[in-house]
Amino acid sequence: MPWYYAVAERDHEIQNPTSPAKIRLLGERLRLRPESRVLDIACGKGGPALILAHEFGCTITGVERASEFASEARDRVRAAGLADRIEIVERDASELELEPGAYDVAMCLGASFVWGDLHGTLAALAPAVHAGGHVVVGEPYWRRWPLPDGIEDAGYVSLAATVERFRAAGLAVETLIASSEDDWDRYESLHWRALEAWLLANPDDPDAPEIRRRYEQYRDEYLSRDRELLGWAIFAARKC
Repeated sequence: MPWYYAVAERDHEIQNPTSPAKIRLLGERLRLRPESRVLDIACGKGGPALILAHEFGCTITGVERASEFASEARDRVRAAGLADRIEIVERDASELELEPGAYDVAMCLGASFVWGDLHGTLAALAPAVHAGGHVVVGEPYWRRWPLPDGIEDAGYVSLAATVERFRAAGLAVETLIASSEDDWDRYESLHWRALEAWLLANPDDPDAPEIRRRYEQYRDEYLSRDRELLGWAIFAARKC
């Protein structure tokens, strides 16, 4: 089967429910400068890295385990003329030994599953940042708590409880940049468009029924439940 997200995120410039303007705002809040060193875990096609390096001149090491995304990220970096600012490492970040205190910012946007969950992600990233540096994570949270009957929490908690998880890890959340419904709709509906195009072009592919089943399940869950209940935000926390 073609890797689902390589098909679904064909048209995504940023592979999270956020926007270029909010990534620029993140860079401003972090006070990024040309001398800043940034680690970007699960960088995907390099969308946020390209914006931050272009706007603030910082140096970024992006780590991405999917060869399709890592290859496209390198192409985009070269096309943007930022090869001297951005390095793409094709590797599973969970197997990477991170240099202690080497970075001003260590971020993982929408991929805390790399280390199992948010707890594991904070434990992995905090040592890579020097004192006073920032750990930045893009993470879902439930807008309503407790959840309605019959809905599994998937390991996520309320917004306040999510911030508490940072505090318990010795990190002080200084900036919260939440996704809007427009951010969510753009992110999700770009999936739908890409998947419909692939299914139209590959009607006889033996994997087409499974691709359609998965696509329609995710779409229907978003429309019937997640759009109302599930939030997503970028949390930027200072290492105390």
